[in-house]
Amino acid sequence: MKRYRIQPNKQVETGSEQTCSKLDERCILVCQHRSCQAAGSAQVLAAFEKADTNGFTAKGTGCQGQCSSGPTVRIVPEETWYCRVQPNDVPTIVEQHLKGGKRVEAKLHPRIHMRFSY
Repeated sequence: MKRYRIQPNKQVETGSEQTCSKLDERCILVCQHRSCQAAGSAQVLAAFEKADTNGFTAKGTGCQGQCSSGPTVRIVPEETWYCRVQPNDVPTIVEQHLKGGKRVEAKLHPRIHMRFSY
């Protein structure tokens, strides 16, 4: 059963329905839960919705479990996680990652994309 939290002019899926509807669908999932919203995730989602995202669909989701490092943005199906994303980061993510195929290293979530040096 889908649950929705109502925002002005928007319905945002919450709970476990936070993935794309098709396995191969290319999506930008932007957390819209409380702590991410307090950090500006609604503006981040709006920036992705306005951008030419190269065939990716931007969607608001419920909590993605990374509350201390929000707003969280997850790119699927490849499972790239970005943290502390702000609206001014969106053009870089779109151009460098979604269009250019290169992750934005400065915004990668360190708990998910661990960096090792030897």
